[in-house]
Amino acid sequence: QVQLVESGGGLVQAGGSLRLSCAASGRTFSSYTMGWFRQAPGKEREFAAGISWSGDTTWYGDLVKGRFTISRDNAGNTIYLQMNSLKPEDTAVYYCAASFRGRPRNEGDFDSWGQGTQVTVSS
Repeated sequence: QVQLVESGGGLVQAGGSLRLSCAASGRTFSSYTMGWFRQAPGKEREFAAGISWSGDTTWYGDLVKGRFTISRDNAGNTIYLQMNSLKPEDTAVYYCAASFRGRPRNEGDFDSWGQGTQVTVSS
């Protein structure tokens, strides 16, 4: 199992940008499909972005497509989420997660989770 620690969250004005990082421990990191989810207060956790083990394939949730970019550095055991054109409705706790499945989008398809990092977008 891989351990995950997110960082990079904070307070930003609408229209601004943030880059989240997720550092992984474990020598099998490059074997995992990775993803980012988010959970706003009072709402269910929702899928934001996913990336294949090689980094060649990415996929996104409809609400972030075109604004967010997921990437990974297997040598550094880290994935990233570049968030641009942020909106107040992007305010949430952001989680990274690891999976052995191909192109997962559902929470149940992911096996390991970080503890999350708060992103707050002010209007």
